[in-house]
Amino acid sequence: MFKVLDKFFDRLEDNVRNHLSHYPIIYAFIAGVGIILFWRGVWHTADLFAFMTGPVSTIIGVLILLIVGAFVSFFIGDSIIIAGIKREKKLAEKTEGEIETEKEELDEVRGMVQKVEDEVDEIKKIVEKNNKCP
Repeated sequence: MFKVLDKFFDRLEDNVRNHLSHYPIIYAFIAGVGIILFWRGVWHTADLFAFMTGPVSTIIGVLILLIVGAFVSFFIGDSIIIAGIKREKKLAEKTEGEIETEKEELDEVRGMVQKVEDEVDEIKKIVEKNNKCP
């Protein structure tokens, strides 16, 4: 029974997400309403229990987030952690010269990719030509 429900909602989600992705503002509004209603429900449910004071709620919330591995990534984000490990500066801390250097490196990589794409196209043409000849 769970597999049937899971499959149904998985397909429904795919269809809705596919349709709404063409309307990002409406998508954001609907998602925002859903998130707020979800948290409102959690808040009101927690209010039903007398022991769920502010500090207790905080401790339980932190424990849940730590257990499922979402605490650090939610509050800090993966990109900040990776940048810290690589010892990269934040964009606001970079000088104009550093940003220009990164832009030039990116342009160089784009040129390399274009060159590889051109070479692949040439190889495809040669293969097609050789396949046509008897």
